[in-house]
Amino acid sequence: MSKFHESPNKYVNHVVLKVSNIEKSIEFYENILGFKSINRENKKVEISADGINPILTLEEPENVKPKELRRTGLYHFALLMPSRKELGKILKHIRDLNYPLIGASHHGISEAIYLQDIDDNGIEIYADTPVSSWQWRDDQLDMPTRRLDLESIIEEGKGEEFKSIHPKTIIGHIHLHVADLEEAERFYVDGLGFNVVSKIPRQAIFTSTGGYHHHIAFNVWNGIGIPAPSKDSVGMKYYSIKLPDEKERLKTVDNLVRLGYEVNSQAGNIITFDPSENEIHLVI
Repeated sequence: MSKFHESPNKYVNHVVLKVSNIEKSIEFYENILGFKSINRENKKVEISADGINPILTLEEPENVKPKELRRTGLYHFALLMPSRKELGKILKHIRDLNYPLIGASHHGISEAIYLQDIDDNGIEIYADTPVSSWQWRDDQLDMPTRRLDLESIIEEGKGEEFKSIHPKTIIGHIHLHVADLEEAERFYVDGLGFNVVSKIPRQAIFTSTGGYHHHIAFNVWNGIGIPAPSKDSVGMKYYSIKLPDEKERLKTVDNLVRLGYEVNSQAGNIITFDPSENEIHLVI
């Protein structure tokens, strides 16, 4: 486990996706990415790296609609590999299957490849670079976008066969489409207690706790003032933020309510919504 993804930090640990065909989605996540399916129930299944702990849940809603364009919601969720070697193994596997990548970048703080699942839900797969190499300037982290040396990463795998995704794979971060940057910053920073670590002016903001490069990012690349997607359309249903303990969760809830944000309790779940109607579950 990354030190940035354990207490006392706040971080994303689970994403729930709405898909158009549960069987085809299971095939993608098992065969292309090497996950294990657990706890199958009708049109719902949990997806796990270690076969025990789910990090994704797939659901096929009744009368599901295709993904709607220019909406708030998921830009991508990011799978953090435990090493550059594991990134190389899965990269070679994806390339051998001729599954298309939509991007690949060296960001200084990480090396990342980008793809989409069969419903165009964005996925980043990445490995962090050594923390000692990260460049901080006045509390802002330098995160450039440079060409990624794919062959070097594949070589790191040393020819080992990819059999399944590494069991220590976790959700490293999530990146969201929002309707308004300033409103989103107020919610995630003033409300949830994340810290801004980098900004692309008038485009995107990256936030984290504990000095990570980012646990949650959000952008307006789909447009300013865009609406939320329909409840039964393909895309993200909600994601979960793991808090260190109940005391911190209660403190966070009180802070959100004080700032005027909606917080509900449903079947033991503490649920809130950012200003762009992205649903968030606060878990411990």
